[in-house]
Amino acid sequence: MKKLTFLVFTLVALFLVNCSGSDSYRGNWKAMKPDGTKLEINFEAKKFTIKNSEGLSNTYDYSQNSVSINNAVTTYGIQLDDGRTYQIKFPKSNDDTMGLLLDENGNPLYTLGRNSYITYESLYKLE
Repeated sequence: MKKLTFLVFTLVALFLVNCSGSDSYRGNWKAMKPDGTKLEINFEAKKFTIKNSEGLSNTYDYSQNSVSINNAVTTYGIQLDDGRTYQIKFPKSNDDTMGLLLDENGNPLYTLGRNSYITYESLYKLE
């Protein structure tokens, strides 16, 4: 009976994770491309919007498809409705105010900051 309860709980947890984005990355972000271009990204439960400096925006539907914690680094996997996959990574342990949006190969597309625009170098600098 305990095994069945554990299995049901695990399946429900996986289903809930796959349905909508984590609270860790939901909300508004100041994003910067590697070339210094500044944008704004707003993650909602099942869609996110990228707005450029001219005010033009694109909205994408997504679902969260994975969560990984390795050496205190949390990475969330998301999949767009068209099949593309991305990762949202928080490289500093216990700090979800800055992160990275990576492509499916792990290449950085944007640095993410809750309060300010940050560069890739400042995200990984030694303190």
